[in-house]
Amino acid sequence: MLRMKQSDYEKILLHAMRQLPEEACGLLAGSLDGEAKEIKKIYLLTNTKHSSTHYLMDISEQLTAVRDMRKHGFVLLGSWHSHPDSPAEFSEEDRRLAYDTSISYLVFSLMNREAPQLKAYTVSREKEVTEEPVILENCETIS
Repeated sequence: MLRMKQSDYEKILLHAMRQLPEEACGLLAGSLDGEAKEIKKIYLLTNTKHSSTHYLMDISEQLTAVRDMRKHGFVLLGSWHSHPDSPAEFSEEDRRLAYDTSISYLVFSLMNREAPQLKAYTVSREKEVTEEPVILENCETIS
């Protein structure tokens, strides 16, 4: 289970909307308590592919984010990216690129701009994808 503040949800949404028509991307940091993951910081990174169907996080920004996580005692909880014109489903490319079985992968669909959708996934070593619940700070389940 992944816990997220409403303000962090809105921060991701705003960044993703500003990056349209390109995919937006970033990292999630926070703390672990058993299976529960609590997001404490969102990192908004640059999609160096500048594409509406693919993303690649800027490596120098990733390194800066990891240094910041260490400085604050956070762990990497996951990554996120947007799908400007497709559902919040984990695509075959998303599955192929998912290399870390210990983190969550969030997909933010902007296909319906009036009702964006956020889903989280975990990926096993065998590349099996499982949807993971996302709980907003006010305890509302959004996926």
